[in-house]
Amino acid sequence: MKRICILAGGPHELLPNLKEYDHSTSIWVGVDRGVHTLLKAGIQPYISFGDFDSITEDERKWIANQTSKMNTFPSEKDETDLELAFLWAIEQQPEEILIFGATGGRMDHTLGGIQLLINDRIMSLGTHISIQIIDRHNIIFAKAPGTHDILQHTTKKYISFFAISDEVKGLTLQGFKYPLNNHTLKRGSTLCISNELISSHGHFSFQSGILLVVRSND
Repeated sequence: MKRICILAGGPHELLPNLKEYDHSTSIWVGVDRGVHTLLKAGIQPYISFGDFDSITEDERKWIANQTSKMNTFPSEKDETDLELAFLWAIEQQPEEILIFGATGGRMDHTLGGIQLLINDRIMSLGTHISIQIIDRHNIIFAKAPGTHDILQHTTKKYISFFAISDEVKGLTLQGFKYPLNNHTLKRGSTLCISNELISSHGHFSFQSGILLVVRSND
């Protein structure tokens, strides 16, 4: 599998055009109400996960008739519905995982989605898999230490960096409006918010820590 797209049950108004990501190499996973949203959009989920407590009984029956791999879980469990889908996706070893419908609405769901990006298992994968949370205004991803290329985006021109660990050591930004050289970015700092590329591509590198990257448009 090259790409797995996961749709959770976040607000519709924050979703990008899902059809733009519905390529021949895409495998779709529905999470709770996200299954209903996919089917209504004309996209067939390969598999679905959830307790399905956010849909009506009629909607549940309709979904069950439309999908063959519907994994139903109790509401009271240790993992969120999104995490169950995410862990399944990791086991498939795709080249990339794109997560939609994980932002907006309930802030705990948004923060829970970001937590998935930075857990120890994901960080240990390094650069072997690309994982992004995407909505209409943002692309969010986390990086482990190393040197990383970043390309200009047609709409999301603002790029922000956040230290998720206590500190990110040796942060260097090249090709940016506000460059840095071997800087220690501490958790809680707002120094690296709303930067921009000044050419078609740039680079960022750091020696230790976990860095969260957010690409945004107004």
